[in-house]
Amino acid sequence: MDRIGVFCSSSEVLSESVIQATQELGAWIGSHKKMLVYGGVNKGLMEVIACAVKQHGGRVMGILPQAFACPERQSQYVDIEVPVSHLCDRKATLTRESDVFIVLPGGIGTLDEMFCVLAARQVGEHHKPVMLFNPDGCWNPLIQTLQVLEDQHYIRSGYTRSIVCIDRIDEAIHWLEQQDQ
Repeated sequence: MDRIGVFCSSSEVLSESVIQATQELGAWIGSHKKMLVYGGVNKGLMEVIACAVKQHGGRVMGILPQAFACPERQSQYVDIEVPVSHLCDRKATLTRESDVFIVLPGGIGTLDEMFCVLAARQVGEHHKPVMLFNPDGCWNPLIQTLQVLEDQHYIRSGYTRSIVCIDRIDEAIHWLEQQDQ
């Protein structure tokens, strides 16, 4: 496991606890000489994690759609920039280039990327681990919704139990260490 795909928020209005946890995750990635694979934008948690990875000796791959390919939106921490045409290309490239996925708090784009990876895993296109980092219970309503869909047989039985959901950063790092063995 050398390339860690991270999906996360580009929002600038985030809780200090989520920012702190993201910095710790980035520090772990960098200090273990891993590569962050992410969206390449210089906003919100995206910039927080890229900065932390670089400050701790890691490398950063940014997957940038044309819509974001302007200097005022690109992160200065990207070592390898992979230009793509559209968001769909970004998701395919993120999926291909990552060995494992971490879903940090985020919005529509984060959910879109996460569901794309989960759906591809469900149909056997890959078997890469996916972890939802759940600080402050941010993903609890989503997990509950998925459980309802499973209970009503829209999602196959047992699927929600296969989604790793972790609440604390120390547990998330422990999970990463297990994936790295």
